[in-house]
Amino acid sequence: MEFGYGGRFNHMVEATNEPTEGKLIGTITHYFDNISVAVINLTDSISVGDKIRIQGGEATDFEQEIDSMQVEHQNIEKANKGDDVGLKVKEKVRPGYKVYKL
Repeated sequence: MEFGYGGRFNHMVEATNEPTEGKLIGTITHYFDNISVAVINLTDSISVGDKIRIQGGEATDFEQEIDSMQVEHQNIEKANKGDDVGLKVKEKVRPGYKVYKL
């Protein structure tokens, strides 16, 4: 919760970063800045061609289609719950950011 100043009265404002759509399917665990690749620990399956949304921090909230992904340096078409997958992302991300399937 955040505390805000509302005119003459202090009040509490609950801040939320939950997206309006999409299913939570994982969390960013690593980001390799030099190659713009994020590692996602999956809590659900994803496939090449799926559209995802990455959200975190104060200003990061973007969508992209999965063009390709890798597990242990091998290209794959589908990844399952529990996998750590690497995929190229179009914006900088940080560990802890949430990944949603749209």
